[in-house]
Amino acid sequence: MLDLTPYLPQLLVAWTAYTIAVVSPGPAVLAIIATSVSHGRKAGLALALGVLSGSYTWAMLTASGLSALIRTYGQAIIFLKIAGACYLFWLAYNAFKAAMRSEASQAAARAPLRMSLKKLYLKGLGIHLTNPKAIFAWIMLVSLGMPEGAPVAVTAAFIGGCMLIGLVAFCGFAIVFSLSPVHRAYLKSRRVIESLMAGFFAFAGLKLLTARL
Repeated sequence: MLDLTPYLPQLLVAWTAYTIAVVSPGPAVLAIIATSVSHGRKAGLALALGVLSGSYTWAMLTASGLSALIRTYGQAIIFLKIAGACYLFWLAYNAFKAAMRSEASQAAARAPLRMSLKKLYLKGLGIHLTNPKAIFAWIMLVSLGMPEGAPVAVTAAFIGGCMLIGLVAFCGFAIVFSLSPVHRAYLKSRRVIESLMAGFFAFAGLKLLTARL
């Protein structure tokens, strides 16, 4: 069995960087919070697991040599950037529509969403898979946590630790923000929150579209 002790300093640095990244406000975290507050714990957890799956996908691809592919096929990242920006604009549009709904229509709209856990999972997956910044974040994390020539066990420990941190963080957001006091506070200021969400997603989409990656 491989002794991971020599690699622990680098792993701890990478895990700390990942923790800071997942708890920082961004499209994925704010989508989890908004979904949990407005539609409950199950909906928030479904979306959170989709985000985590997207993160795990990028982690595996990066550890398998995605950075080399990006250097070879650099133009592909442009298409991913456009797709990600369009997806964020679509989320902004949906949040704006939700803000404009009356209380009665909003209540009616919430019922089917609670049952559509698969769609929520795919929404979370889409948020992360269409964000090219996630690719470069994982390239940075891999360079921090996995020295060149590290054994497969180090890769497994690094990604496994990140996924555990992500599971606790993303699902923690879903659980905390689905609590009844938080839900009641949301109902009192639903329009303001949804409008802010629409503005944030639109701003994030514009920043992604104009950013140099």
